[in-house]
Amino acid sequence: MKRSIFVVLLLSLFLSACDQGEPKGYSIISVPDAYQLVKAADKNTMFLDVRTPGEYQSGHVPHAKLIPVQTLANRLNEVPKDKKVIVYCESGVRAGRAAELLVSQGYTNILSMKASMRGWRSAGLPTEK
Repeated sequence: MKRSIFVVLLLSLFLSACDQGEPKGYSIISVPDAYQLVKAADKNTMFLDVRTPGEYQSGHVPHAKLIPVQTLANRLNEVPKDKKVIVYCESGVRAGRAAELLVSQGYTNILSMKASMRGWRSAGLPTEK
């Protein structure tokens, strides 16, 4: 009996550690919602591409600014605090790290684009080169 209680407790601890839940301090935006902001040419929104220069040159969200995630901490002055910032990468991992960094530095209107550039291309949306 004690062993089964221990196993249940251990399993619940493991599952709670694996459950990432909602991101802390930033939100997720869908690709269609992000595209609406591109179409509207919303001047209060900045698209931040945190991929490598080569990935960026292969195609990016129109008017997006490139700041690779590796250099973001040293280039925060290029990211406005008074705008909505939509962060994306190729699949979402680097975008999440970048969003967490921005939030830790006092940014309050950060969104990470769900599925990032893969989702954008899968939806057949326009890119710039």
